[in-house]
Amino acid sequence: MTLNPEIRTRFAPSPTGYLHIGGARTTLYNWLFARHHGGTFVLRIEDTDEVRSTVDSVTAILDSINWLGLDWDEGPLDFEREKGPYGSYYQMKRLASYQEQVRKLVAEGKAYPCYCTREETDVVRKESQAKGQPMPEDPCRRLSDAKRREHEASGRKPAVRFIMPDEGETVVDDLIRGQVHFENRLAPDLVIQKTTGGPTYNFACVCDDHAMRISHVIRGDEHLSNTPAQMRIYEALGWTPPQFAHLSMILGPDGTKLSKRHGATSVLEYRDQGFLPEALRNYLALLGWATSDSKQLFTPEELFQAFDLPGCQKNPATFDPVKLAWMNGEYMRALAPAEIVKRAEPFLKKAGLLPTPAGPALERVAALEREKFKLLPDVPGRVDFFYRETEVTDKARKILSAPEAKVVLAGLTDLLGGLTPFSEKPLEEAIRGFCAAKTLKPGQVFHPLRAAVSGRTDGPTLFLMLELLGRETVVGRLRKTVASLGPN
Repeated sequence: MTLNPEIRTRFAPSPTGYLHIGGARTTLYNWLFARHHGGTFVLRIEDTDEVRSTVDSVTAILDSINWLGLDWDEGPLDFEREKGPYGSYYQMKRLASYQEQVRKLVAEGKAYPCYCTREETDVVRKESQAKGQPMPEDPCRRLSDAKRREHEASGRKPAVRFIMPDEGETVVDDLIRGQVHFENRLAPDLVIQKTTGGPTYNFACVCDDHAMRISHVIRGDEHLSNTPAQMRIYEALGWTPPQFAHLSMILGPDGTKLSKRHGATSVLEYRDQGFLPEALRNYLALLGWATSDSKQLFTPEELFQAFDLPGCQKNPATFDPVKLAWMNGEYMRALAPAEIVKRAEPFLKKAGLLPTPAGPALERVAALEREKFKLLPDVPGRVDFFYRETEVTDKARKILSAPEAKVVLAGLTDLLGGLTPFSEKPLEEAIRGFCAAKTLKPGQVFHPLRAAVSGRTDGPTLFLMLELLGRETVVGRLRKTVASLGPN
């Protein structure tokens, strides 16, 4: 891959909660674009919401991106340490730089102090909306010195507003949506500095994207309406804006915007449910992007080689949990048994299967059941009966209640108790011989045998399962089942 230092993308989350599916897709697309073009991927924490930003949220975001395997070239390593030449990558540590640019705009007559309270502004906005009119000119834009002194004497602290043009339009050349036109008269003067002295989102991200040499801003479509104001700020500061690409919305299966009512929305919830990070990456990549041949499954290298913005779609993407589970199963089945056990370690520990109790090696058992795994919790859920007696399922109980089940199992107990060697081929020969001698169909023997020793009606190949369980366990469970069935 040819390195292209001019290509610089960024993901800039607000640390007010967990990393959700939409943010994860945005992270992934920025990472893929940078990797595809041999550029740089930057992670920046936009913590200008002083009330809602938390250290826990920062940690959760970093953990989520790390778990997804999306390494960043510049940005925070944790809440204290950072890497990269354009730091700090926390906005609240860059306050002085924002305030310097605000003073410059005010001095040049491109911004002004505004003493209006939020309540006053909201009243005017609602009245204008009710009349179908744009916001009127802010009264503080041409405030007299006397009125300004009056406001300051009363203790009002000013915000700073950026002057938006009153006429014409702002055109955004979007790399996904083409040209998008915005009427300037509909945009009120934008607050760029709060009364606390901190910057607003729209101003801080412009300053940081310029300072960090960001070449492409790839983000969700909810930010498209912010772009005209941001472009005007670039123009006022004499800076060249980056190229913009706004991603399609993500909908739930019912066609409404994806939310908690559709199930898990945060990345860490998917981790805790037992999804593989590479499967979630693959699935997220397809939420609004496709190759010309509609390829579905990618290795990590194939994904960043194939990804580019022309493959992104304007129309909303639908999040389908059924497809995600299918894809995760495909990735699970592609793992070596030892890797499956390694990935499932937290779930095996929770189930009491690590350290491994007496019994067959977990890797060997995982190899038997690999085709049935969809999520990591399926591993302990499907192999636990090899190490302990488990609750008998309703289907297994029904099979064991058949009139001939007790006689069959009693006969098998005697047969298997003396069988040597207790391995797959001899077991198959002996049990099939038992069927023939008793003139029973294989199903009349195989089904109650499986139900008695495993407590379920499905599972790995019967005879290898018996071999791995071992003579002592198999015969012991058969005797216990026979005793539980009572008199004939």
